Amino acid sequence: MSHSKDDIPFCLAPDANPHGPSFEMPSGACDTHFHIFPSGHEHRYVPDRSYTPPPLVISDFNVVSGALGLERAVVIQPSVYGEDNAATLAVSSAEPDRLRAVISVSSDVTDSELEAFHAAGARGIRVNVVDSGGMTFSSIEEALAFTARIADLGWHIEFLAHVETFDDIDAVLSASHVPVVFGHLGYTNVKKGAGDPGFRRFLTAFERGQTWVKLTGPYRISALDRFPYTDITDMAQALLQVNPSRLLWGSDWPHVRHVGVMPNDGDLLDQLRDWGCDAELRRKILVDNPAQLYGFPDLKT
Repeated sequence: MSHSKDDIPFCLAPDANPHGPSFEMPSGACDTHFHIFPSGHEHRYVPDRSYTPPPLVISDFNVVSGALGLERAVVIQPSVYGEDNAATLAVSSAEPDRLRAVISVSSDVTDSELEAFHAAGARGIRVNVVDSGGMTFSSIEEALAFTARIADLGWHIEFLAHVETFDDIDAVLSASHVPVVFGHLGYTNVKKGAGDPGFRRFLTAFERGQTWVKLTGPYRISALDRFPYTDITDMAQALLQVNPSRLLWGSDWPHVRHVGVMPNDGDLLDQLRDWGCDAELRRKILVDNPAQLYGFPDLKT
């Protein structure tokens, strides 16, 4: 679906005053999902995008990460850039010990380009089948076949997709040559909920360790227009109960396309506590799991 210039919505700015979490943050905590939209890169936006973001630079995100006590982060290629990763990789390459990137490519990317992306901090590819500009492959099957080319780099593939819509989630996961990650708790709307047959199929695969899940964007699946998003608690706890070793947390800052009351990022982090995560589990989700998936260097002792 194409969009005219006049009907592409402009996004609200994020909360500029994030508060710290209500619990002590572990050393090496990581935000595995944020976006960046620096001024001067607007010409890179794809015409057929579904939103126009506010201009935000890495120093704006650093205010958030500093307030929340996050020492590491993963910048995710947003759909508005298509497969032009210049803005994203400019951020990750500047701080190689602190930042990683997940980028978008198509099947015609060269091996030398992939190696250059790796040197700039890329550790995975993103396939967004939901938003305009994010799907850079002709099909999910083509994207999964492409993963053979990134296996030796130690990368993964991250999908933004509604997991309950896959009739055979096992076939999708088994076709990948690399770890598979799904964002936004699997992106199953709360109106379907934790009891949805498709979500239960996905939960079984997740329990077997076949995939990773990001605890991001609760407002994207909630029916509530503001924090606390208590209606998704059952879904979050279902994921936490079956396989906490494959869970990641991310802020989803700056919360593009969000139409409800803009959340405070400190509240979003506190949801780990609200969902019943103790200090040991928070360390697993915030430190150990992302260190494993994104290949962060060992913490200095």
